[in-house]
Amino acid sequence: MVIVGVDGSVASRAAVEWAADDAFRMRVPLRIVHAVDPGPYPIGRYSNIGLPELLWSEGRRILSEAEELVRERRPTVEVTTRIVEGGPAVVLREQADDATEIVVGSRGLGGFAGALLGSVSTYVAGHVRCPVVVVRGESRPARGEIVVGVDDTPEGEPALAYAFRQAELREATLRAVHAWQLPVHAYAPVIAYDMDEIRTAQHRVVRDRLAAFARSHPEVKIMEDTRSTHPVDALTDASGHADLLVVGSHGRGFLGSMLLGSVSRGVLHHARCPVAVVRA
Repeated sequence: MVIVGVDGSVASRAAVEWAADDAFRMRVPLRIVHAVDPGPYPIGRYSNIGLPELLWSEGRRILSEAEELVRERRPTVEVTTRIVEGGPAVVLREQADDATEIVVGSRGLGGFAGALLGSVSTYVAGHVRCPVVVVRGESRPARGEIVVGVDDTPEGEPALAYAFRQAELREATLRAVHAWQLPVHAYAPVIAYDMDEIRTAQHRVVRDRLAAFARSHPEVKIMEDTRSTHPVDALTDASGHADLLVVGSHGRGFLGSMLLGSVSRGVLHHARCPVAVVRA
């Protein structure tokens, strides 16, 4: 099941469209979820009457519009809606138990999308086992390319599996990006490095990681892209021509080591296409 969080914003609508298309491709049901957070609306001594009905009626309206959008866009997708009281991060975590993936907008009016690039995205990506997809609000034509970050650890393999599956479903090319940088001491004049040897070793890392998946997905066209630069720069640049950027988490290579820290935040803020964060 694909789960999409909505709040009525432009980015939320884009997330619904993306989730509907992906549910259609994967042939799984779609659940649209709206969180009603009582935190910003203290009721004081009248707390026994519950949350203001306005919040709930607005939530039901948002869900109804999102459901109508899915039925118009992908009529064959089985779609349900759910309105839940609670903070967005906690609601998403609780909804993730039976999810194939969770989809959210990058910026919105509050709730799911409004804080996604801050605490909510970090929390959800670190606490759910399914992929978390962040969708921006702007419309982009299909490019026919999926980008995946490749590091030098086994922890990155779930991201590769997800990326290969996405490329297969979309009949798209898979661009495998491996970014590497010389260690700081490499710039000391007394230490010599054979750059050709380093480049060869980095290409070997990419080939070795891709080999098993290439055998199980022979129909996917693969482009190896190895760059001597910072991971955020490499991935952001590649995202300009992609339909989806996939990154792993909790790896120890250049791409994975700080994914829920500086690299993930940099990619989520600067990537020019939807981003999928896949946990190890």
